[in-house]
Amino acid sequence: MTAGRRLKVYFDGGCRPNPGPIEVCAVVRGVARFRTDLGCGTNGDAEWLALIHALECAQESTAQPFDLIGDSRSIIAQATGNAKPRTAVDRAHLARFKRLAERQPPARIRWIRRAQNLAGIALNARHAR
Repeated sequence: MTAGRRLKVYFDGGCRPNPGPIEVCAVVRGVARFRTDLGCGTNGDAEWLALIHALECAQESTAQPFDLIGDSRSIIAQATGNAKPRTAVDRAHLARFKRLAERQPPARIRWIRRAQNLAGIALNARHAR
């Protein structure tokens, strides 16, 4: 990777219905990596698990540094310390994320609009309208 450039890893998660079966996606270098084996939960759980999945994918890529990019303002605010977790479940997700990030933390976690989120686009493509 070119010096000064960071790997961008897009993430998104959801469940249909809400609550329901969770599916997440991380897009790394244009390749969508899905997980559908994460059980049931809410859309909030799915977004947390998508962030964690993106972190794991970035760490597996051995690229340094990397950015995690998603469209959930709430989860990003909690993960960056700009908001407190609302529930015990959110606190548990945050603690897991922090433990995993100790090994190789992201350079940045940032928000983008839904229409720009490659992981969200990939998830939507899996479902017929």
